[in-house]
Amino acid sequence: MTARIERVVTSGVFELDGGSWEVDNNVWIVGDDTEVIVIDAGHEAAPILAAVGGRTVKAIVCTHAHNDHVNAAAQVAEATGAPILVHPDEAPLWQMTYPDRAPDGALAHGQVITVAGTDLTVLHTPGHAPGACCLHAPDLGVVFTGDTLFQGGPGATGRSYSDFPTIVESIRDTLLTLPSETVVHTGHGDDTTIAAEAPHVQEWLDRGH
Repeated sequence: MTARIERVVTSGVFELDGGSWEVDNNVWIVGDDTEVIVIDAGHEAAPILAAVGGRTVKAIVCTHAHNDHVNAAAQVAEATGAPILVHPDEAPLWQMTYPDRAPDGALAHGQVITVAGTDLTVLHTPGHAPGACCLHAPDLGVVFTGDTLFQGGPGATGRSYSDFPTIVESIRDTLLTLPSETVVHTGHGDDTTIAAEAPHVQEWLDRGH
């Protein structure tokens, strides 16, 4: 059976640099009736676990380690036995949420995660955060971008550990080179496509965010 994609929307508070913001997050579950991976287990473990059901969770993949993308990861891992995978450059952000628990494994550019016979390739796309990663599933025609690329432009870069020129370079060199019809599944809000975003790089540069 080909892997399918399910979305669970969770709600909570994003906190960084002394500020806090109410946010809704997209948690993505990729797999079949037997096994799945969970991408960005944020805010609430219960709805994520309910969506997983009795399926085996092969991994909990964190596109980055802002608290709203990881703060349910340990609970989901405890309930399922799945390893939590985070890029090593996310260590400072990870430790803000989990000072006493290290991730179970590392993400690296070019790494392939296979679930339900479908390969997802890890793309290191720093900028929103130093170890931010995307997951490209060519067989499904999608890329999971976390907070790197949204409908309308790059993710935020005004806070600690982020950098605007870096995120634009990551998007331009790593994401916009994917097939234009690739659907972009984001960390918050609606989907977009590579074709919809590619013409707007100069606009992003001009506005500076």
